[in-house]
Amino acid sequence: MLHVSVPTSEGTAEVLLGYVREQLARGWRVSVACPSEGWLGYVAREAGAEVAWWRAGREPGVATLEETARLSALVTRLGPDLVHLHSSKAGLAGRLAVRRRVPTVFQPHAWSFQAGSGTSSRLARRWERFAVRWTDQVVCVGEGERLVGEAAGVRAEVTVVPNGVDLRRFGPTSPEDRVEARARLGLREAPTVVCVGRLSHQKGQDGLLDAWTSVLGAVPGAQLVLVGAGPDEADLRRRASGLGGVVFVGARVDVPDWLSAADVVTVPSRYEGMALAPLEAMASGRSVVATDVPGIAEGVVDGVGALVPPGDPDALAAALVERLLDPARADDEGWAGYDHVSAERDAAEAARRVARLSLSLMASRNRA
Repeated sequence: MLHVSVPTSEGTAEVLLGYVREQLARGWRVSVACPSEGWLGYVAREAGAEVAWWRAGREPGVATLEETARLSALVTRLGPDLVHLHSSKAGLAGRLAVRRRVPTVFQPHAWSFQAGSGTSSRLARRWERFAVRWTDQVVCVGEGERLVGEAAGVRAEVTVVPNGVDLRRFGPTSPEDRVEARARLGLREAPTVVCVGRLSHQKGQDGLLDAWTSVLGAVPGAQLVLVGAGPDEADLRRRASGLGGVVFVGARVDVPDWLSAADVVTVPSRYEGMALAPLEAMASGRSVVATDVPGIAEGVVDGVGALVPPGDPDALAAALVERLLDPARADDEGWAGYDHVSAERDAAEAARRVARLSLSLMASRNRA
């Protein structure tokens, strides 16, 4: 089994690592091809996977052909029985490199054509429709993601395997634990909103900063903690410089600690496949305020927080203020979220489903 990914931190990497660990426990030979930046390759190696460093950027461009050639050489050297491609760049280079010489699974983790507009989005749609011929199975992490692909004309064999949470890493904590977590992490003791995600247009932190002035007007002294790194960091820091209470802490591997420090967790994304951040927040017993987009709405059920329209900073601010001013309500929503995730979103079951699908694809190819 060979997993290929350019994202090497945050949600995609977390999901991939869960698959790797489950497959290693089955006694499979598992390899991971990814860039050396980020934590994915190092943690996968510690878990027992073979790691092959693949130099590749996140965006398509003039380097794509060279990146594809490097990946093709890795596939030839590693000789996998199945290739599992994660996110759009691996889906592009991987399908060009493999062209179904071995069974090929593509998992978008949000479709490439959602990232842009105009010509770039149209080209991405055409590619995804074309690349179906080199794809044995598309794995969507939510029903919303499947419907987005279907509406774009991607006529593929699709299996929906909703993202789950590693319940061994996350768990609800008491208000006293929250105070201790803030002190341990060097945060002020104040009403605290945490946002975990890559600092990028997709994740919507710019809209969150637009909302933050209104939050401070209603809750003076509140603090907003942005956990993550990414291409928009410099711009976001400039935007935040005129605001109060915004803390940037960079990309972190200790995400459970930062969620423990939160009174409310916010996920203001513009689009998602199936966002892991709100599920992790619920597993931590935290109220969630998120945007009402496919890939979030199906996970943030009634009673665990609030869904607000994307691109509406006033609605986002109002939902955050309501919970910061009513901690008991936020705590009740947090417990409801924990109950939901515990019953419905165990990452171990998602990993087992992917392993069974992989076995089925390999068996079908062998019979043919």
